[in-house]
Amino acid sequence: MREYEVSLNPNKLVKYLKKPVSEFTRHDIIRFIEENGIEMLNFRFVAEDGKLKTLNFVVTSRDYLESILATGERVDGSSLFSYIDADSSDLYVIPRFSSAFVNPFSEVPSLDILCSFYTKDGNPLESSPEYILRKAHSEFRKSTGLVFKAMGELEFYISGKAESLYLSEDQKGYTNSQPFAKWENLRSEAMNLMAQTGCKIKYGHSEVGNFTSGDDYFEQHEIEFQPVNAEDAADQLIIAKWILRMLGRKYGVSISFAPKITVGKAGSGLHIHMQAEKDGVNVMSDESGISDTAKKIITGLLLRAKALTAFGNTVPLSYLRLVPHQEAPTNICWGDTNRSALIRIPLGWIAKTNMVRDANPFEKYDVPYIPGKQTIELRTPDGSADLYHLFAGIIMASQEGLEMKDSLEKSEQLYAGANIFKDKDMAKSFEHLPLSCFESAEILENERSFFEKNNIFPKGTIDRFIRHLKSYDDKGLSENLFGKDEEIRKLVLKYLNHN
Repeated sequence: MREYEVSLNPNKLVKYLKKPVSEFTRHDIIRFIEENGIEMLNFRFVAEDGKLKTLNFVVTSRDYLESILATGERVDGSSLFSYIDADSSDLYVIPRFSSAFVNPFSEVPSLDILCSFYTKDGNPLESSPEYILRKAHSEFRKSTGLVFKAMGELEFYISGKAESLYLSEDQKGYTNSQPFAKWENLRSEAMNLMAQTGCKIKYGHSEVGNFTSGDDYFEQHEIEFQPVNAEDAADQLIIAKWILRMLGRKYGVSISFAPKITVGKAGSGLHIHMQAEKDGVNVMSDESGISDTAKKIITGLLLRAKALTAFGNTVPLSYLRLVPHQEAPTNICWGDTNRSALIRIPLGWIAKTNMVRDANPFEKYDVPYIPGKQTIELRTPDGSADLYHLFAGIIMASQEGLEMKDSLEKSEQLYAGANIFKDKDMAKSFEHLPLSCFESAEILENERSFFEKNNIFPKGTIDRFIRHLKSYDDKGLSENLFGKDEEIRKLVLKYLNHN
């Protein structure tokens, strides 16, 4: 690892051990614990419900520490997964050393490590969310020879006591600075802590949404990450949401990732950007622009877009966000820098320009062309997303697009060259996303064989999603709630901190 990569890396273990996280060993972890006064070790893992769980250990001796890190620990799987029999429910949780980070909140010096689930026979648990994603990516690499990278745009609202000074204009909060962005400091602190835990942060900013409701002021923010392997992308979003909520508790404000927070105001999405790499090179663009590889992936994602809502839009509020004129997708199509489309092609530094020289006349050196920054952006998911399952489904859909013989022809048919919210005739030519959790479940049920192939999604996992989504009984939700602001408010409160 190059010296400056250590000196600039905010992860305390990387700085101390002077090596990248991918090379961390059990003895590296023990050495860090011994030499830095760490008193507690926390195993973190994500169970069937997509939420972060914890086992706490007090470090009492080196032998005990060796044992924990070498063999993991036992947990009750029947309390974590719905289709594990109680008579054979024990599971192992095994630490992944590359995920270790110093807990930024614990009063007792603590080290946290993410874990994977294993069965009594020592095999990965087929229904573990983390392993489902790992299986999907492995199959993708084997089939295509490509590596799938992704990152999320994590949008959220911060709400607390309203102030009278320097209020932003309603729904005009995008990239505001203090004092007009009230909670910029909280967002900045969150980004710093996320980076210390190993998250690869791109940037943060205030978002469009802001409004006052009674004594409370609501302000929307976004933190965007850098593309990393899909497994790491899911991990860092899980940790990021945990950090934001911990900071919310610290400062006495509420943090919500809910897709809709009030009538007529911007909802919060979780846009997913993605890249495919070959031998370390991003293949989403070429000299002509978006590559055929990218177009094939887009086709796969669009053809499975309806079913993917089962993993990416998991509460009734999700379908109050997916309505026209709110910069949220409603129709299944794609377009260049088009925020009305389900998949957007953002600017990707494809043109070989020298903008820095133009903006800085005294710059002495030409800036080298830096390729490989192009992504495609899936705009459907929101903060209710079940992250590991969502990323697994996205990868499977992308692989299908790459393997289809007529992918490029289909991508042309699904291209939107204008704002479909304004061009009603164009909108009618594209299929519509589901209108409720119930409808999403019905689509998943019809397409379950696709997700269950190669046992990537176990049958029981798909059963659980269908059962859970149908339990909301929200068919016709948007139509039934139209104009009923008080009923919408009650629904928002119910799911404000659901995920």
